[in-house]
Amino acid sequence: MTVLLGLAARRERLRSAVWILVIVMLGAGLVSYIDGYFTTQEALRAYARVISGNPIFLGLGGPVAEPSVGAMAAWRSGGLLFLLTAWMALTIVIRHTRAEEEAGRQELMLSGVIGRAAPLTAALVTAAVAALVAGALTSGVLVSIGMEAAGSLAYGAAITAAGWVFAAIGAVTSQLAQTARTATTLGLLALGVSYVLRYLGDASGATWLTWISPLGWSHLVRAYSADRWWPLIVSLVATGVLLALAYTLSARRDLDAGLLPVRPGPAAGPYLRGPFSLAWRLQRGLLAKWAVGVTAAAALFAGLSGVAPRLAEQPGRVLDAFLRRYGGPSGDPVDAYLWIIVLLLAYTVALYPVLATLRLHHEESSGHAEALLATAVSRLRWAAAHLTVAALGTLALLALGGFVTGLIYSLVMGDPAVGRVLAAALEHVPAAWLVGAFAAFAVGVLPRVSVAFSWTVWGAVTVVGDLAGPLIGLWGWSRVEPFHYTPNTVSGEPFTAVPATVILALTALLVTTALIRLHDRDLG
Repeated sequence: MTVLLGLAARRERLRSAVWILVIVMLGAGLVSYIDGYFTTQEALRAYARVISGNPIFLGLGGPVAEPSVGAMAAWRSGGLLFLLTAWMALTIVIRHTRAEEEAGRQELMLSGVIGRAAPLTAALVTAAVAALVAGALTSGVLVSIGMEAAGSLAYGAAITAAGWVFAAIGAVTSQLAQTARTATTLGLLALGVSYVLRYLGDASGATWLTWISPLGWSHLVRAYSADRWWPLIVSLVATGVLLALAYTLSARRDLDAGLLPVRPGPAAGPYLRGPFSLAWRLQRGLLAKWAVGVTAAAALFAGLSGVAPRLAEQPGRVLDAFLRRYGGPSGDPVDAYLWIIVLLLAYTVALYPVLATLRLHHEESSGHAEALLATAVSRLRWAAAHLTVAALGTLALLALGGFVTGLIYSLVMGDPAVGRVLAAALEHVPAAWLVGAFAAFAVGVLPRVSVAFSWTVWGAVTVVGDLAGPLIGLWGWSRVEPFHYTPNTVSGEPFTAVPATVILALTALLVTTALIRLHDRDLG
């Protein structure tokens, strides 16, 4: 066990350190931002009134019980920090269990003198320690900059609890799925559902929705205002139940097998006539899952359009900044809300080309590419097929999201908007392609760090982007990411082709470099 823990710690020393550093910096940065932006108690009270009177703001971080710097900072950063910690812990467990099993390394380890449950235990301990360090460091940094100790400890404990629950969920999905990709998809699906339930519970006041969300238990702590520790008992109990389930499932299944049935594909047929049809067959499952998720998210957020007019009921400094950033030339709060939905879809869908392109890395590292390239298929045709599927899939997802958003909005508000929302969504295609092009560049030029590099690019673009950027004080200064240059045509801003052309040129340059390097270097 000690050897397994040491090996896991060595493999996680850089990746988890980056996750933890981001979490701590966001936690401390929001305190500095709130302290500098709202310099008087009256400004804090006005901000709290705006939040309390608007379902959209309530959904972002829950109700604010006290107009203090700590409570406001926890309100703004809490949702993001709980989400990031949960994501980190979930992927750590899957990476050290199902992914190791899929690669055949766990079978090699189990041939030695270690127990069947040792790899799962080592992965869970690693994830639990990472979440604990994230929470403890956040608390320590907040106390060191003058925040109240009790609130800081409660906030750190809530961050850690979110990580522990989703580490246990990752342990369960690793037993259910036969591949790391499917286990990760199931885990992220649970994370997404948890966030949506918590958002709807806080936005509507239906507290029972928050109570059935694992992320909601951390929100219910209400750090720096109520400082309630008892909701974390639910997190601990749920973690214990999920761990018992994971160990039970692990003992009842064969090594390298999942509990969910996997259908074998046909050995031959019309779907396997060339590299493109093979790439489509390998990628269609991922695209179908994304299509379902995008449709559900678009319908959900567009269905809440009726609350958008209430944005203008309580004007204030923050609302002015909000409308300046998202309202465009019209300054209409309804248009601002529609544009936020489009941005949410764009930043989220930008992850799809990253995942689809990283399939090339998976095919290479698993040895499948070597077997395929031993035939008449060239490296360029193999890579181009996967990149084409990724590009067309991105286009289809944004079109689907824009269409569903426009349709549901039109039905709810009685205002035909399918055309302009669909067009606005499609304007983000070049930017999403550019994010995917960085993944292609990493696969071709930096294969050993391609996964970490690609996720880092998408994460950086999202964190400093026009949607998450304002949460850390970046109101329109995130000019290093491509979505910033997409015009807000929903609110009447004119479309210009120059930014899209430049972005497409950068995309072509990155993809060309990746293909040239992929053609020349050794695979594997």
